[in-house]
Amino acid sequence: MLFAAQVCPGQVTISGRVVDENNVPLAAAEVTLKRAGPAPNTRVTLTTDPTGTFHAAPQQPGAYLVSVEHVDFFSLVDRPVDLHDGANEMVLTMNHVRNTSESVDVRAQPSPIDIEQTDGERRLSGPQIFEVPYPSTHELRNALPLMPGVIKGPGGDLHFDGGAERQTEYMLDGFNISDPLTGAFRTHLSVEAVRSLDSPSGRYSPEIGKGSSGALAIHTESGDDTWRYSGTNFIPGIDTGHGTRVGAYTPRVNFSGPLIKGRVWFSDSVDANYNQLYVPGLPSGQNTRYSYGASNLIHLQANLKPGNVLSANFLANFDVTPNSGLGVLDPLPTTIDLRNREFFFSARDQVYLTRGTLLEYGFADFRTFFRTIPQGQAFYQITPNGRQGNYYVDSILKSERRQFLANLYLPAFHWAGSHQLKAGTDVDRLDYSQNTRRTGFNDIGLTGAALRQVVFAGSGVLERPSLEVSSYVLDNWKIKPNLVVQAGVRQDWDELVRSISFSPRIAFSYAPFGWKNTKLTGGYAMVYDADAPQLFSRPQDQYSLTTLYNPDGTERIGPSVTAFIIGNNLRMSRYQNYSLGFEQLLPARVLLGVNLLSRRGHNGLSYVNVLNPNAPPSPDLVGLYHTTQFAGIYQLANVRHDVYDSAEIRLHQPFGKRYEWFASYTRSRAASSEVLDITVNQPTSITDNVGRLPWDSPNRFLSWGYLPTPFQNWAMAYLFEDRTGFPFSAIDQIGQVVGPPNSQRFPNYLNLNLHLEWTTHLLGHRFALRGGLNNITDHSNWTVVNNTIGSPQFLNFYGTDGRHFVARIRFLGKT
Repeated sequence: MLFAAQVCPGQVTISGRVVDENNVPLAAAEVTLKRAGPAPNTRVTLTTDPTGTFHAAPQQPGAYLVSVEHVDFFSLVDRPVDLHDGANEMVLTMNHVRNTSESVDVRAQPSPIDIEQTDGERRLSGPQIFEVPYPSTHELRNALPLMPGVIKGPGGDLHFDGGAERQTEYMLDGFNISDPLTGAFRTHLSVEAVRSLDSPSGRYSPEIGKGSSGALAIHTESGDDTWRYSGTNFIPGIDTGHGTRVGAYTPRVNFSGPLIKGRVWFSDSVDANYNQLYVPGLPSGQNTRYSYGASNLIHLQANLKPGNVLSANFLANFDVTPNSGLGVLDPLPTTIDLRNREFFFSARDQVYLTRGTLLEYGFADFRTFFRTIPQGQAFYQITPNGRQGNYYVDSILKSERRQFLANLYLPAFHWAGSHQLKAGTDVDRLDYSQNTRRTGFNDIGLTGAALRQVVFAGSGVLERPSLEVSSYVLDNWKIKPNLVVQAGVRQDWDELVRSISFSPRIAFSYAPFGWKNTKLTGGYAMVYDADAPQLFSRPQDQYSLTTLYNPDGTERIGPSVTAFIIGNNLRMSRYQNYSLGFEQLLPARVLLGVNLLSRRGHNGLSYVNVLNPNAPPSPDLVGLYHTTQFAGIYQLANVRHDVYDSAEIRLHQPFGKRYEWFASYTRSRAASSEVLDITVNQPTSITDNVGRLPWDSPNRFLSWGYLPTPFQNWAMAYLFEDRTGFPFSAIDQIGQVVGPPNSQRFPNYLNLNLHLEWTTHLLGHRFALRGGLNNITDHSNWTVVNNTIGSPQFLNFYGTDGRHFVARIRFLGKT
C-alpha cells in the first residue's frame, strides 16, 4: 500500500512506509535520510504517521543512506538507496527485539531523545523485565517498581505517581484490564508474554481517562513467520532460608509462529506457579503459606488483506492462596483462603482507509470471580498482641466489563505547521454482584477483657451495574521541527454520578535552538477518576452493630448502627496535573532526565461521618434500621483533597550489545484529607483524617543494571533500592486511631540483589543459567508492626525475608 506524490519535473520526492515483520505499519518511527559518500552532507529526519507513512523531499537525486529507529525494534542503519528525479517509493521492514537465541546478543538502541514525545514516558522492555533481578521475577507486578515513580505499597499494592492502585488505568494491548469491581490490577500475566510496558508520567493524552495517576500499557508478544519457543524455570527452585525446601516452582513456556505463512500468526504464553513462603516468628508446621495458579495468553493476528489487520487475545488465569494473610501477628486460624479466576477476550480490527486515514475498533469482555473463605466460624478476636479466632468475612464477588472502543486517525494537514488529528470513543458496561456473609469481631483490651464488639446484620447479597461513555479529540501539532504541541479535550460520563466532565489537556516538546541532544517538555492535564461500583454499593451491603463495654465487662453503649448513604449532586473525582521535564544526552550515550510533577486532587469521592451528636438522625434512617442509636452515618460526598509532588532525576546508559544501567532519585510527598477509608468491614470513627498516605516514601534511590564481566558468556545483574519506610498509624485498645493518621514510620528499606548469569550451548540449544543472592546485606526490611498503644510489644517490627539464594534456568530455543 504505497503512495506516490504528484511532482514537477526535476523535483525529487520519496514516499514510504515503515512496517514490522508482519506488515503492520509502525507509527512514530524515526526515519533519517542522508547523502552518501563525499557529497555535501544533506540530512532529513522525520517521523512516520499512524499509518506508518512518511514523505520527504531531498534537494537533489543521488545515493542516500536511510536509517530507521523505533523502540522495541532492531534499528535499520545506513541502508543504501538511489533516488531519481520524480517520485520514489519504498517499504522499510523492522524486526522486533526478541529475547531468544536469535537475538539475545543484540539490543536495539534507538535515539533516546525524541522530539515527537511530549509525555514523561516510563518504559520497560521485555529484555529488561527478564534481566533485572527483582524479587519473584515470575510475577509481572513485581517488575513495575523498576520504573521511577512506581512503588509497591505496604500491602503489596501498586502506586503510580502517588495515587492509589485503582487510580491507574491498566491496559492490555489497548483494552482496559483493570478490575471492573475495584479498579485494581489483579491479573496474573506471564512475563514471557510481555514485549514492553509503558506508563506516562503527568502529561497524559486525552485517550487516557480512567485514572488520575495515569495508565500502564502492556504490549504483548506476537508471532511471525519463524517458529520460536522458549522456557523458564522448568526445574523447581530451592530456598535455603530457614532450612532447605522447594521455595518456588514457576515454569513458563512460550510458543509462537505462523498458522498461515505471511497471513496469520499466533503466540501462546503459558505460566504456572507454586510458591512456599516461610513466615518467621511462628511455630514449626504453622509458619509456611503457599499459593498456586496458572495463566494462558493466546494472541492471534491476521492480515485479512493489505491495509486490514485483525488481532485477538484470550487470557485465562486462576490463583489459589490458602492461608492468605499468615503472619507473626496473624496465626493460621485467622487466615483466609483466596480463590481468583479471570477470563479476558478482546478483538481489534485496523483498517487503512485512504492516504493517512486509519480506523481501528474493537470489543473486549473481562470477567472476574473472587472468593474469600475463612478457616472456621470462631469469633474473631483483635488483641494488643495479634489476632485470634477465625476471620469474619465469607464472600463471593463477581464482576464483568464489556468494552467497545473506536479510534480514527485523520490525514495530516498543514496550517502554521503540520497537524495530525485523532478522535475516539469508549463505551463500557460494568456489572457487579456479591454474596457476602460477615459474623463479627471483638476488640480485646490490655487486661484481656472485651472492650468493643462488632456484629453484622442485613443482607450482603446485591448487584450494582454501571455504564461509562467517553470520547476525545487530539491534535498533534508540529509547529516547527523542534517544537511539538499536543492539545485535546476528553469527555466522560458514567451512570453512577450521572454528570458529564470535560478534561482539557496540553503538552509540549521543545528542542532549544534545534539541539538534537536536548529537550524540554511540559504540560497540564485535568483528569477524572473512574467510579468503582464497589464504592457505590456500600449502602446496599450489610451494616454493623457496635457495642462498647466497660473494663469490668458491663455494657457502656450500644448496639449502635454504622450506616452508609449516598449524597446528592455528586461529581467525578477531579485531578489537575502540572509537569515539567528536561532530557540531555551526555557523552557515551548517557541520558540525563529530570521530571517535576505536581498533582492536586479536588472533589474526590469519600465517605465522611455526617452524624450530628446533638440532633436525632433522620426518620428515614430510624425506620430503615429500626433504631435511634448510630455510631456513625457515613455519606458519600465530594470532600477528598489529595496532594502529590515529586522531583525526579535519572541516568540511563545502554552500551555494548546487550548491557545497560539505570539510576534514579525521587523526592516526593503524598498526602490526603481523607487518609483512612471507612468501610463496612472496618467500621470506626476518626476525628482527624488528614495526613500522609500509607505509601508515602519521601526519599527513594533506585538503580538496576545488566553488566558485562571479564569472563566470556558471563554477565552480572543487580537491583538496588534504598527508600524511606512507609508510614502507619498508632491505635488504641478498640482500634481507634490515636493522633494524626500515619504519624509513625517503618525503618528505612534497603535491598541489594546481585546475580550472575552464564549463557551456554548444549545439544544444539541455548540456555541461560542464573544464580545469586537477594537482600545480600541481610537488611531487616520489616513488613509488620504492633501498633497498639499500651501493648508490651508496641512498635515491635516483624516480617523480614533476610538474605536468600535464588536460581533460574531459561531455555532459549535452538541455536
